[in-house]
Amino acid sequence: MLALPPENCSFQSLTSRGSQALDGSGVLLLIILGKTSLNLFVLGMRRKMVYQSFLEYFSISVAVIDFTLLATLSFIAYFEDFALWDVRFTKYHMCLFTQIISFTYGFSHYPVFLVAGLDYYATVSRTSRPPPAGQKLSYAVAVILIWISIFFYTLEDPTTYSSWTARGDVYFYQCPFYVSSQSYRLSLAILLVLFSVLVACWSEIVALIRSTRIASYMNETVLFFPSAAGHAQAGISRKQLSTKLTICFLGTWAPFVFLQMLLLILDARVPAYIEMNVPWLYFINSFLIAAAYWVRRPERRPTETAFSTDPFVSWEFCFVPFTEPEGQAEKPLSVITC
Repeated sequence: MLALPPENCSFQSLTSRGSQALDGSGVLLLIILGKTSLNLFVLGMRRKMVYQSFLEYFSISVAVIDFTLLATLSFIAYFEDFALWDVRFTKYHMCLFTQIISFTYGFSHYPVFLVAGLDYYATVSRTSRPPPAGQKLSYAVAVILIWISIFFYTLEDPTTYSSWTARGDVYFYQCPFYVSSQSYRLSLAILLVLFSVLVACWSEIVALIRSTRIASYMNETVLFFPSAAGHAQAGISRKQLSTKLTICFLGTWAPFVFLQMLLLILDARVPAYIEMNVPWLYFINSFLIAAAYWVRRPERRPTETAFSTDPFVSWEFCFVPFTEPEGQAEKPLSVITC
């Protein structure tokens, strides 16, 4: 179980054996503050006119939990030792609460990845807006159920504490934090997929990049790919689609991909409460959308609303030419907005 203090061990004896745990509370607060600020910054930077999806709701829930954790730890750090509803809170609980969050975050990667993947597989080829009330309610219920299930699993599983030794725990001023193997394996799998696609489609990627020009489109500076128009009438093969999807994905997430590579090469042990963050979730979001597009590859060309699922990546380029709904003029979208 979690690292609770023994019943016969007073708080004074705990601090005498691990006084550094208390000294690290300020640094812990700064880390949580930095992560919370990053979450809010990314949420503020995303496009507003996008479809509601499961990962969108889950990303918001992570930002809310991080903000709640920050407020709780700040309250404990300020009052240091107080009682609330007959429960005594000390700086030790800053470590305890962060441990619980670390386990909960660390066990959430697989279920979130699976549910989000099924969501996009079922909805990526839609061409009209879904019923907003039912769609939003189903996503909200799914997010709540996942959090509740993982939270109770964290508290009740007797092997939770022993799992610290799976990849090694991280001690931060005598406070151990869980390092998730799930995020490590997901990062490795995504990098392997990207590497395989780059190797298989390298010649197409190089040719497409060489044909790129900077142009102006609707008063915006865009990257224009004239060679993409050659596939307009004949359709697009899976290899061509893989090339376009990879360019669109790396055009936005290349720095994050390099960061993941660096973490894997250095075998950096990042605590789970830091690894689960909003940028990571949107990175996963874009990867799953690309995978769903590649797997489904709808024969009927999707309308413009079908691309409004990603707050950061413009996937329109992958399906040129693109036809507006009836009554509107046809316009080719072989551009990526800079």
